[in-house]
Amino acid sequence: MPVSRSHPAPGPGLPARTDRLLPGLATAALALAVAFLVHRLVPALPAMTLAVVLGVLAANLPAAGVWTAGRARPGLDFAGKHLMRGGIVLLGLKVSVMDVLGLGWLALVLIAGVVAASFGGTYLISRLFRLPPVTALLVATGFSICGASAIGAMAAVRRIRHVDTVLPVALVTLCGTLAIGVLPLLVHPLQLSAPAFGAWTGASVHDVGQVVATAQTAGTAALGIAVVVKLTRVLLLAPVTAIAGAHHRQAMRSGPGNDAQAKLPPVVPLFVLGFIAMVGLRSTEWLGAGWLEAGAALQDILLGAALFGLGSAVRIRTLLLTGGPALLAALASWLLIALLGLAAALLITA
Repeated sequence: MPVSRSHPAPGPGLPARTDRLLPGLATAALALAVAFLVHRLVPALPAMTLAVVLGVLAANLPAAGVWTAGRARPGLDFAGKHLMRGGIVLLGLKVSVMDVLGLGWLALVLIAGVVAASFGGTYLISRLFRLPPVTALLVATGFSICGASAIGAMAAVRRIRHVDTVLPVALVTLCGTLAIGVLPLLVHPLQLSAPAFGAWTGASVHDVGQVVATAQTAGTAALGIAVVVKLTRVLLLAPVTAIAGAHHRQAMRSGPGNDAQAKLPPVVPLFVLGFIAMVGLRSTEWLGAGWLEAGAALQDILLGAALFGLGSAVRIRTLLLTGGPALLAALASWLLIALLGLAAALLITA
């Protein structure tokens, strides 16, 4: 008599998974094309910021909201999580260690100090406004380092739910967009030189695209130093996430009721190692301009799709009802970072 053997039911195959993801990914691609077109027509509006704004609009317009919350949701969630990690890896191709070291040791110490003070200050402000610790951590990471990219990296390291990244991304996008309009208006009242304004922008504005949009209003001299200062902050993403990962592992080991044999998250996730590898590759100067341009274009596509996916989860009504304290905390943190960045910029360019 043959012996029957039971087998576990197979999971969804690749075609079924693709069918689930394709509507959302196609929606993100269409929105991204619109964002790039608007950016081309109005260069002062960063494409990444436009991607988030389009996501928010798609989530809150009646017909589009039904689509993004329903059929398109799996693909949009996939973009917000996995494409974000790919974009973070390629972000490393923008960072050259030689350019960073060219700022000088005083500037490096000042920038690191601004990041540390911004991180700690933003976290404390967020907790004072009674934001949950997870939200406070993500807001502090995004505001102090490199916006939504840093939020995605920290969420992955700490195994924070995708849904919990939505509010921090909305806040960092809002405040970064505010900087594009406000900071150029302060150049003449504060009597800032172009290099000082560029350093201030790089030290205090959240996202790389927002830094470029803000600094270019003062010319190429401001833009050059702004990008280098900003990418120095981006470089700090690796040690900050490594420290957060080590702390999380220790908490899982020693926390009450935790199983010492449970699978622990890596101290440094694979995509952060990929980011470090891309920084090293860029610093060797082996890659030609064509490869760097292709990497930058692909990074914009991946991050733009991810940011649209995150924005499409923001519900304005919910944000207005529950996000008042978060908005006040974000504005207070934005002011703190602007002041810290201004002080550092004046010292760097003195």
